Amino acid sequence: MATAVIAVFLSPPCAFAADVSLHGFFQGNYSANTAHDNPGGGDFKLAEERVQLQVEGYGGPFHLYLKEDAFYDHVQEEADQELREGYLDYSAASWDVRLGRQVLTWGVGDLIFINDVFPKDFAAFFSGRPLEYLKKGVDGARVGWYPGFANFVLVVVPFFEPDTGLSPSRFSMMSPVPPTVVDIERQEPRTSLENTEVALRAYRNLLGFDASLYYYRGFFRQASVLLSEDQTSAAFVHPKVSVYGASLQGNALGGVLSLEGAYYRSREDEDGDNPFIPNSQSRFLLGYQRQLTANFTASAQYYLEYMHDFSDYERTLPPGFPRADRLSQLATLRLTELLFHQTLVLSFFSFYSPSDGDYLLIPEVKYHFSDHVWAALGANVFGGGGGTGRFGRLDENDNVYVQLRYEF
Repeated sequence: MATAVIAVFLSPPCAFAADVSLHGFFQGNYSANTAHDNPGGGDFKLAEERVQLQVEGYGGPFHLYLKEDAFYDHVQEEADQELREGYLDYSAASWDVRLGRQVLTWGVGDLIFINDVFPKDFAAFFSGRPLEYLKKGVDGARVGWYPGFANFVLVVVPFFEPDTGLSPSRFSMMSPVPPTVVDIERQEPRTSLENTEVALRAYRNLLGFDASLYYYRGFFRQASVLLSEDQTSAAFVHPKVSVYGASLQGNALGGVLSLEGAYYRSREDEDGDNPFIPNSQSRFLLGYQRQLTANFTASAQYYLEYMHDFSDYERTLPPGFPRADRLSQLATLRLTELLFHQTLVLSFFSFYSPSDGDYLLIPEVKYHFSDHVWAALGANVFGGGGGTGRFGRLDENDNVYVQLRYEF
């Protein structure tokens, strides 16, 4: 698709002059274990050198953007490349369209995703890559329409992209399948008109708040495990889901107030009596951010996830399988201090689950040596919850990471 985009942009005749720019970076990124070695052996979650090229061109109503990475992974001892983004924009007076691989961000949560239903790379996040690598691109079309009374964005994605989970060779964690399973199959939704994902967002200013409504029809990005009756084979699948949501964000109480919620309708387990497919859920988020001094900002969030038809889930759960909570809670805290003319950034982000009692702590120090060179030193510290919960089960994966980048 990227080749087609380039061809469209560069093909004569051009009735407009094109401005083309080239940017990118060289980066070293290393993450060392501090608690245990990788299950597959080795001291590093991540050890790589990476180069990224960004080509951007403007010509009349068209805009071309390409972002390509090439890297050498010392853990796997292999080189590879990745098209991070590659799309063509066309802009008219009251509408625009974007075709190609693109990163989409919806919702108002800070590292909590309710209406941001697009794919994530949690392996990158938990191993100390820069935050931009948490988001993955999708191959599809985005159409915006701006009639004045409100704004509308339609996203169509024919090619399913799952979340990137944690590799069992790099992360110690409990297997989601019982030891009796000898045959594992991974199934992703096949590309078809019926399986094409559709997402819609409508937004406008409402009494000083940015108000949005969301709709998504597609699939859970994280896989569920279906077991055979004799529990000797398992299939990782992505069940169908529809999401209906809303958000508000604006100035209030001397800071920025954020509210977000959504109903997840599990279309393959409407009654909640299949314990291997997520039940329908309601999700809510309350967030508040305030600048306490000229260079110090604090923010906090509280997140609730409520499982519908919990009694049916509990009744059908096989003996010995871990039981999810009817109500799951999560709180976050972010502190950011800027020093030395904002060249030094001290930050701290934490997740804490009151329902599971587990946590993830992410302290980081980042220093800009110049306009082109910066380095960051941080850590991922997991714990609590007695070894269960989304963070407690990763207790053996604490790591310290270093990022060093030259940008051009």
